[in-house]
Amino acid sequence: MSDRTPAGQFFDAAITLLQRVRDEEADSVQAAGTLLADTVADGGRLFAFGAGHSSLAAQDVVYRAGGLALMNLLTVPGVVGVDVMPATLGSALERVDGLASVVLETSPLRSGDALVIISLSGRNALPVEMAMKARSLGVRVIGVTSVAYASETTSRHVSGTYLKDHCDVVLDSKIAIGDAELTLDTIPAPFAPASTVVTSALLQAVMATAAATLADRGIEPPLLRSGNVDGGHEWNGRVFEEYRDRIFYQY
Repeated sequence: MSDRTPAGQFFDAAITLLQRVRDEEADSVQAAGTLLADTVADGGRLFAFGAGHSSLAAQDVVYRAGGLALMNLLTVPGVVGVDVMPATLGSALERVDGLASVVLETSPLRSGDALVIISLSGRNALPVEMAMKARSLGVRVIGVTSVAYASETTSRHVSGTYLKDHCDVVLDSKIAIGDAELTLDTIPAPFAPASTVVTSALLQAVMATAAATLADRGIEPPLLRSGNVDGGHEWNGRVFEEYRDRIFYQY
């Protein structure tokens, strides 16, 4: 029997979205995982970026037990999370032209690296410019976005384009415009966003694909273990030492 409580409805909506991305984005997940595996095998470094709440999914794959040790967080001051005051500053910075280019020019990113850019709408200047600039530097770009925004909103980048237009691989989160899954007659606005759940799951699927792809090639994937299991710190210390020139959150 279906649970029609708001909580039950949200779980149903999230599960439906997860099933959709599992089935409809399988080829893109494979392509993204292969791209990351290629980058690792070729000596490149991995980076992830997201602004505001999109940064949550980026942070979830950085310095993560069970995750790839080489995934680094590309940070933009004031944009990474809601800890900046006022919180609305982050939203404003996403619309500033030129910021992404400055960030990339002063970052460790170089040709041959891979960058995951997460932006639900994909319409703001920061993620669009970041993708364009990164590719011009020889960096391969994976975009995680809701493609629906490109047909129902106006781009805020001077080019009139969206994040999806400047990526080597695009992962479509299928999130509806506005990122709210529930409505009630007694509540004037839609509520209960699911983008973090879906985007994080998509990226973990990509990480799993990358690790398995490396293993299939006879390359031990540089995975981290939990520091809360016996031997975890020693394991991670070995990984940090072996890949110290490709990890930027450790030093």
